[in-house]
Amino acid sequence: MSIRAHEFNKSQIKELQARKLKEVVSRVYQNSPFYRRRLNEAGIDLSSFRPDDIKKIPFTTKTDLRDNYPLGLISVDMSKIVRLHASSGTTGNPTVVAYTKKDIDAWAELSMRCLEICGATSEDVVQVSYGYGLFTGGLGLHYGAERLGAKVIPASTGNTKRQLKLMKDLGATVLACTPSYALFLAESAKEEGIDPRRDLRLRIGVLGAEPWSESTRKILEEEFLQSAHDIYGMSELNGPGVAIECRKKNGLHIWEDHYFVEIIDPNTGEVLEPGEKGEMVVTTLEKDGMPLLRYRTRDITILDDEICECGIAHAKIKKIIGRTDDMLKIRGISVFPSQIEEVIAGFEGLTPFYQLVVDRDGPLDRLLVKIEVSEDFKSDRLVEIVDLQKRLEEELRDVLSISVAVELTEPRTLPRSEGKAQRIIDLRKV
Repeated sequence: MSIRAHEFNKSQIKELQARKLKEVVSRVYQNSPFYRRRLNEAGIDLSSFRPDDIKKIPFTTKTDLRDNYPLGLISVDMSKIVRLHASSGTTGNPTVVAYTKKDIDAWAELSMRCLEICGATSEDVVQVSYGYGLFTGGLGLHYGAERLGAKVIPASTGNTKRQLKLMKDLGATVLACTPSYALFLAESAKEEGIDPRRDLRLRIGVLGAEPWSESTRKILEEEFLQSAHDIYGMSELNGPGVAIECRKKNGLHIWEDHYFVEIIDPNTGEVLEPGEKGEMVVTTLEKDGMPLLRYRTRDITILDDEICECGIAHAKIKKIIGRTDDMLKIRGISVFPSQIEEVIAGFEGLTPFYQLVVDRDGPLDRLLVKIEVSEDFKSDRLVEIVDLQKRLEEELRDVLSISVAVELTEPRTLPRSEGKAQRIIDLRKV
């Protein structure tokens, strides 16, 4: 039976969380040797466990998942596992996540909720242009759309000309993909002579898997989609469907009957109050195959526990500012790509395509921002180009508190992405 987003009030959510927290801690203690050892070391008394005791439990990290590769953190018999997803494992063992049938059903349910609250219905045609396979993006939105009763085009990533043809000929009304791929699709549509307002029926964009800015939303809503919504998730927590923006777009509702959220200082681990910026830590309340206690997501955000204007009582997280592993440390200053993206949006004649190159000049870090000019950038006078570069460098220095070099590149010279954009080239690691 489906549980709609509006069917909870604040007191019901708090009561559910208190009960489910105690249940999941007890369950992993009984069924997971890893967590039994952790809880014993932390001196957790299950008989008197209260929600506030969650702060005493050590964090779980991606390193824990890799150290217990492949399936050392599951909490059910292997016979109950029906699905396995995994990360690429480019920096060590892949992160493997196990699902039972109950997990798959819950995931589809939450993905359906997400589609519903941004305005999708059973009448929609949903083109899923996230990757399928070991990456959770494609399948998560696919099953959510089917549960909603919508029609699904499982386009996956790549073959952009075919994507646009399917979008046009099959009448896609909802597009699910990364924001960087949505920008690429919008750009490619122009090249193919497709007018999105005349030739396409796209109403809603469900865009996630990477941080993106309000300036990107503005571009997409002016040129490609009627309404662009940020969706959040990660495979360790199920996949996409953990949180999404409603039609008010003033934060992402996180489904608190399935997830208990804390915001911590990433340096000290101290739990912060709602409204303070920090790293999001999540405890899964319903995951069956591989529940996680206090999982450090590495995503930087702010928790908002006020009831939304839309009437949904589930708390919201602000748009992800960046990830602690995407954050650049330049001469002791923390820099997020999203900060640079917002600066670029304030200047005419530039595209949203950019790349950050970090290297060293002797003992000092050096940041170069490559920015692509738009096709309609008229100036062929060196003095005007130099002036634009200078103004960009000054604005970036004011925002970031460090000096930055800017290089303007010709149109379509920076790499495009059909999945997650690679914004950073860190030559310090080479």
